[in-house]
Amino acid sequence: MKIRAAVLREMGIPGPYAQSRPIQVTDVELDPPGFGEVLIRIKVAGLCHSDLSVINGDRPRGVPIVLGHESSGEVVEVGPGVGDLRAGDHVVTVFVPSCGCCFPCLEGRPALCEPGAQANTGGVLLGGERRLHIGGELLNHHIGVSCFAEYAVVSSRSCVKIRAGLNHREAALFGCAVLTGAGAVINRAGIKAGDTAAIVGLGGVGLSALLAAVASGAKRVVAVELSDEKLQLARSLGATHLINPRRIESDADLLDAAGGRVDYGFDTAGGVAAFETAYKLTRRGGSTVTSGLPNPQSSFALPLSQMVGEEREIRGSYLGSGVPAVDINRYIDLYRNGQLPVDKLLGKTFTLDQINEGFDHMVSGSNLRDCLVF
Repeated sequence: MKIRAAVLREMGIPGPYAQSRPIQVTDVELDPPGFGEVLIRIKVAGLCHSDLSVINGDRPRGVPIVLGHESSGEVVEVGPGVGDLRAGDHVVTVFVPSCGCCFPCLEGRPALCEPGAQANTGGVLLGGERRLHIGGELLNHHIGVSCFAEYAVVSSRSCVKIRAGLNHREAALFGCAVLTGAGAVINRAGIKAGDTAAIVGLGGVGLSALLAAVASGAKRVVAVELSDEKLQLARSLGATHLINPRRIESDADLLDAAGGRVDYGFDTAGGVAAFETAYKLTRRGGSTVTSGLPNPQSSFALPLSQMVGEEREIRGSYLGSGVPAVDINRYIDLYRNGQLPVDKLLGKTFTLDQINEGFDHMVSGSNLRDCLVF
């Protein structure tokens, strides 16, 4: 079938993107779903830093590629071998397909699925196929989804069925921002009532982490962000301490503004400076959790004697460190019950043709969770 999709042919083109136009919206051919795959009509697709990091070259992927990984949509057609989904089902896409058979999957850690990671790196679906092309030119899939398009063919293992009735704009948040941020707090850190936390970086993931920390009963929640506007939103969502690093001159100032060190420091920005700040804010015996994805060349020199003498922990968290098929609907229930008000994170809406302008808005730092509405 013919669809319109956003195609990236070259990484690292400088902005502003509204002028340089690195993403071209064009007609693309989409093959029907194969074994274990489904065809989805995309309703809403979130604009995420993981997409921006491919555009600017921080996270290299094979090009040409159709970007996008956070979305909500409706199943149109199912391929052979799919028994748990049917036409009309509402689904949220997940950016790591889980085969269900490798050791991490059997261990209950589908975010670490080995065939899923191999497929994502190769720009193919879980079954090894590419369903997108322009004439004879094959296009890569972005981490198994490629939802910056009117329709997408994905592995059935790349989506989770949700109950109908949730607004698609809200539902899309749960596929990446909420899943990643809340999961880092609830699953990876295991925050309990009375614990303390610092969230460094208030994008969609960071704000979701903040909401989860508040919902978990954290008694002190420190929000660290360069945007004063986002800091004020963080206060309204339950943050007890606000820090703009531009106003911090020393480590002593940082700790004073935070009200002291915390049990858990979260880097949700995906940068060395953000991780360093989260680490500095973590107490002796505490844990620093990072869920951002920086450039693969980024590194941080760990003070080993401090890690030993203070029994520090460094933890990575990917895809929320849980089971998306369980967690997504669990977080949706928390939202419906008013315990995880993720609707407060919704930003601006753009059309598919405005996608370059949407990423300019992200680069400005003033965005919340912007999205494409189809």
